[in-house]
Amino acid sequence: MSENIAFSPSRRKLLQALGAIGVMPLAMPKNCEARSRGLLATRGVAQGIVKSKVCPGVVVGVGQATEEPQFVSEGSLSFDSKERVDKNTLWRIYSMTKPITGMAAMLLIAEGKLTLDQPVSDFFSAFSSMQVLVDPKSGTETKPARNPITVRHLMTHTSGIGSAIPQTPSVGGPLADRYVKLGLRNGVFQANGQPDMDGAVTSLREFAERLATVPLETEPGTRWRYSLGLDLLGAIIEVVSGRPFDIFLKEAFFDPLGMRSTWFRVPEHEKRRLVDNYATANGMSRSIDTGVNSLFLKRPTYPSGGGGLVSSARDYDRFLMMLVRGGTLDGATVMPPSAIALGTSNLLPEGTDMSGYIYPSSGDGFGAGGRLVMSGPHKGAFGWLGAAGTLGMVNCGRQLRLVGMLNCMG
Repeated sequence: MSENIAFSPSRRKLLQALGAIGVMPLAMPKNCEARSRGLLATRGVAQGIVKSKVCPGVVVGVGQATEEPQFVSEGSLSFDSKERVDKNTLWRIYSMTKPITGMAAMLLIAEGKLTLDQPVSDFFSAFSSMQVLVDPKSGTETKPARNPITVRHLMTHTSGIGSAIPQTPSVGGPLADRYVKLGLRNGVFQANGQPDMDGAVTSLREFAERLATVPLETEPGTRWRYSLGLDLLGAIIEVVSGRPFDIFLKEAFFDPLGMRSTWFRVPEHEKRRLVDNYATANGMSRSIDTGVNSLFLKRPTYPSGGGGLVSSARDYDRFLMMLVRGGTLDGATVMPPSAIALGTSNLLPEGTDMSGYIYPSSGDGFGAGGRLVMSGPHKGAFGWLGAAGTLGMVNCGRQLRLVGMLNCMG
């Protein structure tokens, strides 16, 4: 159920363009005419996506400082529906879950319950003697890892852990099939109470313990590699907080921020707000998960901190607005400003090899579960994408935020 598809170059280009256009109206906040032109351009992009039948609906939200967001909404919940999308429509946000998980860890760091460079083996002893592939390109021979995996490594995809995305070497890596065989993919429980995949892990603790049996692809702290690290970070948050990971997020973020439409499992009575998810191939879109019969209506085998959430444009903007405002929103303080500043800074280990980065040669950094733009007109922007075409970015220095939602894989 969690994200199982790599970002194609065309998808990245589309989302980068949508992001740039979405921020444009806020670049000159005192110029109402410029803002109106920018929002009109954003609407044009959204209309173009819907008209081209890439997906049936698009919602973009932009906001600045203490202002409420402005939303651009085009299209419907599905190609067969007349129900229009809006700020409260539900979307599978997949990897946009990662910055939320990263900031949850930052909160625990600020509370002194966790440290950035603390070894993972402090929480799961099975990680105390990891093996690493001698050469990931030429076999499965291993050697003892020189460095321990740390919390920092999990946040920044530099742990050496890979991803359970088979047949996509640029993301999944040589051990992807082994992750799948060990049940290290987020699934759902069926009506009979059994997982939908034989041998699937059914808790975050079990996920961590099985993950520790797989060799690392690279030495911890040396190379950026898209990974299951944020799922493992969710398991650590569960151990440190003493609460189930999903409950911790609800109590720490979702409830105090009024994020009433963000779940790992969509309640049955809310299913008519959930869009259909599509996949494209050869220029055609086909439905792969309908809203009213979605997998996200079922209990997940474990709450994936790397890609398991459903949310709305309005809700995700609440999370970003909290970051912009230094951890406080509508009188509720959920994080200290220092934790946000650290989480939106460059946390990459010094000398990290970025040749495998999703944005190659970009010169970007990486923060607590999200990309950090280090130069250019959007310097300071922090956030991440979702595989089905979602985007969430915030620039705390310029007090800008952007959410873009559509649901179409590939």
